[in-house]
Amino acid sequence: RNMQHLRLASSLSRAVSKRFVYVPQHARSYASAPGSVKREKVARDSRFASLIQDDINYFKSILSSPDSGLVTEESDLQPYNEDWLRKFKGNSKLALRPKTTDEVSKILTYCNKRKLAVVPQGGNTGLVGGSVPVFDEVIISTGLMNKFEAFDPVTGVLVCEAGCILENIDKWLDPHGYTVPLDLGAKGSCQIGGNVSTNAGGIRLLRYNSLHANVLGLEVVLPDGTILNSINTLRKDNTGYDLKQLFIGAEGTLGLVTRVALLVPPRPSSINVAFFGCKGFDHVQTALRRAKAELGEVLSAFEFIDRKSLQTVLDHLPGTRDPLDEKHNCYILIETAGSNKEHDQEKLNAFLESILGDETVSDGIVAQDESQRASIWRLRESIGEALVKKGPVYKYDFSLPLSHFYQMVDDVAARVGDKADVMGFGHVGDGNLHLNISAPKYSKELLELVEPFVYEYTSKLKGSVSAEHGLGFMKPQYLAYSKDEHAIRWMRKVKDMFDPNGIMNPYKVLPSNE
Repeated sequence: RNMQHLRLASSLSRAVSKRFVYVPQHARSYASAPGSVKREKVARDSRFASLIQDDINYFKSILSSPDSGLVTEESDLQPYNEDWLRKFKGNSKLALRPKTTDEVSKILTYCNKRKLAVVPQGGNTGLVGGSVPVFDEVIISTGLMNKFEAFDPVTGVLVCEAGCILENIDKWLDPHGYTVPLDLGAKGSCQIGGNVSTNAGGIRLLRYNSLHANVLGLEVVLPDGTILNSINTLRKDNTGYDLKQLFIGAEGTLGLVTRVALLVPPRPSSINVAFFGCKGFDHVQTALRRAKAELGEVLSAFEFIDRKSLQTVLDHLPGTRDPLDEKHNCYILIETAGSNKEHDQEKLNAFLESILGDETVSDGIVAQDESQRASIWRLRESIGEALVKKGPVYKYDFSLPLSHFYQMVDDVAARVGDKADVMGFGHVGDGNLHLNISAPKYSKELLELVEPFVYEYTSKLKGSVSAEHGLGFMKPQYLAYSKDEHAIRWMRKVKDMFDPNGIMNPYKVLPSNE
């Protein structure tokens, strides 16, 4: 009887802080913005050599395409030296673009002997400075390693090189009736090797799980040049230690991923997207519980947006509009994906009638075609872009128990008062909150109110200080808020075993020994 409240989507339309502060000469500091608190000074490791002309000559001799595979001009190096948000900036004098695993092996063998520090780099779309140099490390870009090697349409196992762009993989799989098991806002430029190295999450982890579950095998070049070939296309292999898992999420600190064997799911033929407004986050939790129970196997995404996040998109991205007539405190984006249109719509309609009937949600829309689905998804996926256009923003990525998921946003907002706008959105289906603090300017006073408060808050709830963005250069000093001293000590032992000279992506992931 309340289905009349369900309106159909019609004509919807689908600077930055420098968190890295450059410290001249031989030291750099973790910091959140110009003028902010210096957290931990990082000195250039004295073990590392500096690049000389003989090094460049050697690399020219081993690269099959030295003209395109060796970058030395300062202007050409700029996009390699700086992340896409311009938060982190290094000073590398050389970027190498190998085409084969053998070339990567020769590069790392040489760098290890010379003690030249290196930074593996994929699409450079990260948010924590993990893929850019801190000082003058040699950059090894996988962008030219972009071949599709094999695909089994029966088992759904794809083998490809690390430089394949995620969106290109999805397009390549489309004619075969398959899709990739992860979907990110940066899918048009991020590479699968980087996705694996950061254990990228994204909006469909709720449906397909993490890359730890979907990567069947890896080829990795170790810091000494050894090629560790664990490309395995088997679903089951119980023969000893599963070494590939060490490299998933290691952020290039243990080796450089060159090839990936990925289990890919069949492409859904029936997709529905709905967008709802709720009175509060308790209603969001109820809707999630109900969606899992009533939508079951077709539920592919359950995303949360608060009003301030949505308003930021509407205010700063032309062509967007609020899909609902009235404002709501919380919003939910639900996607279903299946293989039987009638069956899926029947399940969705029953669910919608149920949650509208008992006022779990207050209002909602259902997209009627691909254009409308894209328009709704844009409201969620472009929040980060809108925040950047709005102005200075402190960004955090936490995993939290759902019972405290939005309470953190309220508590941080109360703590900072009128000094900033605090907002939250994220993958509520898997407990991942993106906390954003938008301020008129960066200030030491505001940062001291926020940190370490947010990390202590997360630690007390036994959450994670990095749900999906990784640690990179930004968060190593906060690792102890999520891992105890024994875990960190064993992480160091693993790092020292694979990389005794410490050349692989130094200054990242693990806190300094001091």
